[in-house]
This record gives sequence, structure tokens and C-alpha cells, in this order.
Amino acid sequence: MMGEREEDNDTEEAWLQLRPMEPLPSQCCGSGCSPCVFDLYHQDLARWEAARASKDRSLLHGPESQSCPSKLNPKTFVAFCISAMDRLTKDTYRVRFALPGNSQLGLQPGQHLVLRGIVDDLEIQRAYTPISPANAEGYFEVLIKCYQMGLMSRYVESWRAGAIAFWRGPFGDFFYKPNQYGELLMLAAGTGLAPMVPILQSITDNEDDETFVTLVGCFKTFESIYLKTFLQEQARFWNVRTFFVLSQESSPEQLPWSYQEKTRFGHLGQDLIKELVSCCRRKPFALVCGSAEFTKDIARCLLCAGLTEDSYFLF
Repeated sequence: MMGEREEDNDTEEAWLQLRPMEPLPSQCCGSGCSPCVFDLYHQDLARWEAARASKDRSLLHGPESQSCPSKLNPKTFVAFCISAMDRLTKDTYRVRFALPGNSQLGLQPGQHLVLRGIVDDLEIQRAYTPISPANAEGYFEVLIKCYQMGLMSRYVESWRAGAIAFWRGPFGDFFYKPNQYGELLMLAAGTGLAPMVPILQSITDNEDDETFVTLVGCFKTFESIYLKTFLQEQARFWNVRTFFVLSQESSPEQLPWSYQEKTRFGHLGQDLIKELVSCCRRKPFALVCGSAEFTKDIARCLLCAGLTEDSYFLF
């Protein structure tokens, strides 16, 4: 009987049932993560093909993970508990996740994570950049904007304190080093502000880092500007300047006095980019984050302003 059971386990049908399932397009966050969900699929598929060829099921299992609960892993989703959820604007949340004890998340400033959600039995994945300091102990925070028709938005809006969410990471190819650049020109639209926040804070937290920073945040209205208190505090440092571009406002008199001189109206275009580059106090290196269209337009404007392709980074 045992021999028959083993023989049944080696039938073609039995092996086909063990074949890894190819991910759906919705399971890829589209942020160029390495490994991507499709990379992991191809690794599993190669392992399955080798196991089937040798009729050795033990080869289906990869090396044992050494990670402990709530420790990030770029290949495997790990559970984190939501400890707080604050609504910053009508459609944007700041969500805090708990880490064990005084542990740290282990990201470099500006790196991102991938969130997994399931809505209507469909698995979806999206990339988000933590806004908490890289050395934050016992927690990390993310900034998430929800869209009316977004599947991930439906999932996020169902969250409450105490709920569990699954993340993997870290990912990202920009690694900041203190005093690496004379000046950072940060150009962000909406939640594209997220990777700028921990990089900026890492500079101002380090008294030996003398990098100048010019941060330009692009938003629709004054009310839609994220993290106003944080940005005001950062602008008090000797090496930090903040500016804003509002696309759906036109009257400086309607703004608080402290914002009137550092706010422009309309869109961040070629003329303003040239002005920003020319008024940098040192040779700038630009960081750009926003929608795909924003990123593409700003990259073109930076080239027109005289920067070379190795003088900016697109998140």
C-alpha cells in the first residue's frame, strides 16, 4: 500500500497540482522591486521543475528563513499590527505599525515596502515609503492616499487599530550618505513627499551633516499639504528651505503669513525649475517623486535646467 501511495504521489497529475501559480498583474506593485512577485514565481517554478525531474519533493522547499516575527523580509510577507490610524486630509491617512519592543524596521531613508491586500478575493500589491525616521524604535509609519475607485484604497479604509497588515521589503536603490551632496533639491508631488521625509530628517538629526536642502512640495490646495507641522519645524534649520506650489489656488492673501512668500501658484514647470536650480546654494542633486507623469516632466525640466542624468534620482 505504501508503494502505491508513493507511486500516486509521483504521477503527472500530482506534480501539476504542486506547480506554482503565476501571479496576476494586480499582484505586482509596478515599482521595480527586486525580487518582484514575478521573480519569486520564476524561482519557485524552477525549483518545482527540478523537483519534478528528479521526483524529489524535498527540493520544493527553499532554504529555511532565519527571520523572526515582525522582521522584514524582501521575499516573504510579514505581519505587522496597526497601532494608530490618523486621517490627515479627506483622503489620506498616516498609519502607525507596531514593532516588537524597541526594535527598528531596518530601512535606509527613502526605501519603500510592498503592502499586500485582498479585496473581492483578488490579491493586490502596492508600494509605500515609510515616513518615520529610519532609526525610529518600536514603530514605523506610512502615508497612504485613498482613491475613490481604488481596490487597495477599499482595503486600507477597512483598517482599524489592532488590525493586521502584511508587508515585505525593503526595496529601493537610493542610499543617502551624509555630506554626499552639496545640496539636495527635493521635488515632490502629493504623497511623493514620503521618501523625502526620512531623508530630510536624517540630515537635520545629524549635526555633522552639512548638506543644504531645498524641498518643493506640490499640492492642489493649502489644506491638502501633508505634515505641515513637521515641514515648518524642518524649515527652522539653517540648511533647510521649503517651498510650495499650489495648483488650485491663486491668492497669497488667503494663505497664512508664514506661507505667503514661499508659495507659488499653478504647476511646477520648466521656468520655476530653472529658477530653483539657479538659486541653489551649492551644486544640487535632485530627488523627484510623484506620479509617473510628474516624474517624467520634472526629469525633462531638470535636463533643460542644465542638470545631467547622473545629477538626479527618480523614485
